Amino acid sequence: MNRDRAGFVLVNTLFALAGTGLAALSFWAVYQSTTFLLMLAITLAVGTVVAVLGAVFRWPSIVVTGLVVAVFLGLGVQLAVPGEATAGGLLPTGQGFVDLVQATWLSWKQLVTISLPVGSYQALLVPAYLLTLLTIVVSLSVSLRAKRGELATVPPVLLFLAGILLGSGVTAVPLWLALSTLAVLLSWTIWFRWQRRSAALRGLAEQSGLTVETPRERRFVGVRTIAGAAVILVVAGVAGTAASLLLPANSERQVVRTAVEQPFDPRAYASPLSGFRKYLEPAKADEPMLTVRGMPGDDRIRIATLDTYDGVTYSVGTSQVASASGTFVRMPYRLDQAGVDGQRERISVTVRGFTGPWVPGSGQLQQVVFGGGDAAVLDGSFYYNDVTGTGAVTRGLRRGDSYTLDTVVKPKLTATQLEKVKPGSAVVPKPAVIPDELQQTLQKYIAGIAGDGAKLAAALRGLAEYGYISHGIGADEPASRSGHGADRITELLTDIPMLGDQEQYAVTAALMARQLGFPARVVVGFVAPDGARPDQSITLTGSDISAWIEVQTSEEGWVTVDPTPPVRPVPPKQPDQPTQISRPQTNVQPPVDENPQQREDPPQAQVDKSDQPQQNPLLDAILGILVVAGWVLLVLAVLAAPFLAVIGAKWRRRTLRRSASTSVERIAGGWREFADAAVDHGYEPPPSATRKELAATIGGVRASALAAVADRAVFSPSAPTVEEADSVWRAVDELREALGQRETRWKRLLAAVSLRSLGYRGWTSNRKRGRR
Repeated sequence: MNRDRAGFVLVNTLFALAGTGLAALSFWAVYQSTTFLLMLAITLAVGTVVAVLGAVFRWPSIVVTGLVVAVFLGLGVQLAVPGEATAGGLLPTGQGFVDLVQATWLSWKQLVTISLPVGSYQALLVPAYLLTLLTIVVSLSVSLRAKRGELATVPPVLLFLAGILLGSGVTAVPLWLALSTLAVLLSWTIWFRWQRRSAALRGLAEQSGLTVETPRERRFVGVRTIAGAAVILVVAGVAGTAASLLLPANSERQVVRTAVEQPFDPRAYASPLSGFRKYLEPAKADEPMLTVRGMPGDDRIRIATLDTYDGVTYSVGTSQVASASGTFVRMPYRLDQAGVDGQRERISVTVRGFTGPWVPGSGQLQQVVFGGGDAAVLDGSFYYNDVTGTGAVTRGLRRGDSYTLDTVVKPKLTATQLEKVKPGSAVVPKPAVIPDELQQTLQKYIAGIAGDGAKLAAALRGLAEYGYISHGIGADEPASRSGHGADRITELLTDIPMLGDQEQYAVTAALMARQLGFPARVVVGFVAPDGARPDQSITLTGSDISAWIEVQTSEEGWVTVDPTPPVRPVPPKQPDQPTQISRPQTNVQPPVDENPQQREDPPQAQVDKSDQPQQNPLLDAILGILVVAGWVLLVLAVLAAPFLAVIGAKWRRRTLRRSASTSVERIAGGWREFADAAVDHGYEPPPSATRKELAATIGGVRASALAAVADRAVFSPSAPTVEEADSVWRAVDELREALGQRETRWKRLLAAVSLRSLGYRGWTSNRKRGRR
């Protein structure tokens, strides 16, 4: 191949740009910003210039490497750390250089421990910038300079895989992008093979002085090659689509971010609900905790959302249960909450007496901006869980810290508004313990009521009717111990009167909602006192601590529900005596059994199966075996398709030669069939070899005789008879069989699927020369 031709350089440049550009788009789920696209376009252009100049002027690899380093440092701040660029983003700064160099080895871990998309946040564009620059330079340099230019397709493949591994654990790379990348790289490989074949034929023609290949034959080979590539793409697309539809993944995507241990683990901290009563102690009840301006419409500030109950505490995930609420990642500049229904709010918070890792907020966070002297430290240690809307800082909040939140606040529904709702489909960890008394009490509350929402509303009304509030602090309050374990919930439901506070009622309501099929979780936070105005600063004290629940409905999504009974005088406690609770006919649906994919539908009414036909175990076993066998045959068929295509192409070629219109063409075709078989079995005829020379290379008297018959038929002035052509083809079949008998079964199989004869045209010059 003439690597100095402008056309050769241009075609390789276009293939390298297309392949690298498509492969780099696998990072789109990570960044999703115009800054990423701008970085990609400029990096591809500059990297192409470096690679082309290095190939044209034959610069050694050390020079090209130095140019790559210079480009990386010279444009890295402007493209990968745009926040540190000056002069409208055209010039780098000293701090930008520091961030760029540090991000070369630090940003990889940060990229897989942050919420997606990240945009141009801090220096997280550096991994994509560095990988794209290296890929375009290495790929284009290999294609222009290496002996095996096909190896240039390897760097884009690695870049595409890097985009998958560093990408989202939820969203897969689009199928169109994968197929487009495959098509470009496969076309690039075919083009290299075509160029190498054309160069070999030109060299053969120059050596022999004859026409080696006619335009018609060249077009036939080109069409055949393109058709083969199209078949591969179609098979890959159909097989991939069929596999995704018929064999859907039964587990979450496994990428780097799902395997990396997150720096913030909520399990290392006590459940916020466990310290509920400490806020109500005299020492903290009147102590200012937070000063809030722009109090959301529901008058609530959340500390944390809890969804895992082990019978002792409600927590943010546990070591035994992989809960979505237990996964916290760093948050980039801004989250897209456009798909969340609710009221957009801006809340400003100043920390007073509140301490700990949790960042009080509300709704689903869009953006957080920290203020004060420690703003940079807090911003760098902030982690967020978008499933529950809970934020945390590993450094911990202290007095004087401040921040502003842009959030989407969820609606708050009353018991009456819940009448018509239906359970949502969110996956929430199944409670480890459900007290028997809770199920009995729930049956009492929902007796004779139909409808999921109506039952949930009835359960909340029952708690409001029979429940009384007491924190058990001070001599003027009835005794009410803290805690929300299964024993405390049992005590709450069996005592007369029912006595507890928000800690117990929230847990009880959440467990009842779970029993009714609703995904539910407990929220602990502060509730603004009555009369608070959003346009004024409100100081929340320890006595404003509260707890409530969130349930997911199919209509509204997650909604806030307050199950706390109204404050009223507590009647005298009744003496302890067994309480008989009748069991009504209406059965409570068992708790939803979650799985990694979806929540099962609520149990249907019991059906008498005595009259239904019983399954035949033998028939089920046979059907199972047939299904497995069918899938095995399908996989084998897909794997064998390319080899069957080669065998089919050779069979069609042999049929056309055997059924040629004249005896001369049949005899000449028989000789070419034998010559192709010899090439497939590994024989290497010399360039421009005659039939006799090719027969001598193969060896044997019968091969020499067949060559003589073919020469006589081609050069004789009289046309051979049909019988002579049939005799030649019988000899060809016997000689082809003899070639196979000399080798092992494995080598015969390799010869059958060999592509050498499909692209070999060494005998063509003999045919042309003989005709001349």
